[in-house]
Amino acid sequence: MSKIDELIEQYCPNGVVYKELIEVADIGTGNRNGNEGIEGGKYPLYVRSKNIKTLDSFDFDEEAIIIPGEGGIGEIFHYINGKYALHQRAYRIHINLNDISVKFIYYFMRTSFKSFINKVAVNATVSSIRKPMIEKFPIPIPPLPIQEEIVNILDKFTQLEAELEAELEARTRQYEFYRNQLLAFEDKEVAWKTLGDIGEFIRGKRFVRTDMIEEGTPCIHYGEMYTHYNIFAKKSKSFVSPELAKKLRVANYGDVVIVAAGETVEDIGKGTAWLGEEDVVIHDACFAYKSELNPKYVSYFLRTKLFHNQIKRHISSGKISAINAKGLAQAKIPVPPLKEQERIVKILDQFDALVNDISVGLPAEIKARRQQYEYYRSKLLTFKNVN
Repeated sequence: MSKIDELIEQYCPNGVVYKELIEVADIGTGNRNGNEGIEGGKYPLYVRSKNIKTLDSFDFDEEAIIIPGEGGIGEIFHYINGKYALHQRAYRIHINLNDISVKFIYYFMRTSFKSFINKVAVNATVSSIRKPMIEKFPIPIPPLPIQEEIVNILDKFTQLEAELEAELEARTRQYEFYRNQLLAFEDKEVAWKTLGDIGEFIRGKRFVRTDMIEEGTPCIHYGEMYTHYNIFAKKSKSFVSPELAKKLRVANYGDVVIVAAGETVEDIGKGTAWLGEEDVVIHDACFAYKSELNPKYVSYFLRTKLFHNQIKRHISSGKISAINAKGLAQAKIPVPPLKEQERIVKILDQFDALVNDISVGLPAEIKARRQQYEYYRSKLLTFKNVN
């Protein structure tokens, strides 16, 4: 029997009382605007996102839970114990009873608040919440020793996950540095040629998200280039109907799909080598690049600072940033012999797997720990209701 089981057996063998959040907490918003944040301020300014800004003044000095009133509902939770400032569309939840652990409620909200809001909301998609909706949230009130033991266990899980993510971030920076160095060919004799001289760009044709289906002809929408695709792909995430595919343009095996539009300049120019058996339809904000180079070698190079610094001046900025084939074609790429390209790809494949492949290395470890954490968190925070 675990310590938690022993405590439950001792204090609440038949279950626990549930109360609405308004019965145990003060709930309200701040009065700050997001643009009040300054760099390097003394106190945190909680806005409506995961990112925390700073200020040199504060509005509250307390232990509290912070949630957004718009966007990220059920996804974003902050725990604070100290001085802070608060956005006018973010909520503070300050527990006002001594026998309730704020952090226990914080962990419980992370587990159950989203499903509760989805049930009480009129609309299927919840983009904002009002105070009365938060006030009705039911929370279990086990005896304080049980709350504290649960918090102790979940804190250890959280710390372990944070350490793994910090390690992964350090490895990622190391990998990007090494990739930039390897593909710069400093102090080495190698021919540099423009992409336009040694290859051809073919622009895709327009289709919209509502054209995308679960089965059919493989397709790549430009937005998926940022969220789904990495160095290479053998299968697509989405499909279009074969009838529509006949009217569109495709990338063939060995082409590199390059995204040519995005919300920021940094988004532009990322490439994915298409190594699928079938041709893949590409969106009109993408190009298929055809050349005799190793496609994965090209794809790795397109993610270097060296490449991006070359195309920056050709990117038009506005609500959507974009680059055309002429701009991409002027970027130069080092062209070593094919065997050397393959050697470089082999090295970078190993690095890439360590930081991006969720089946190996740190990503796999983080995924396993996260699943374990979510399992135990759900188990620890489930109580029989005696109301």
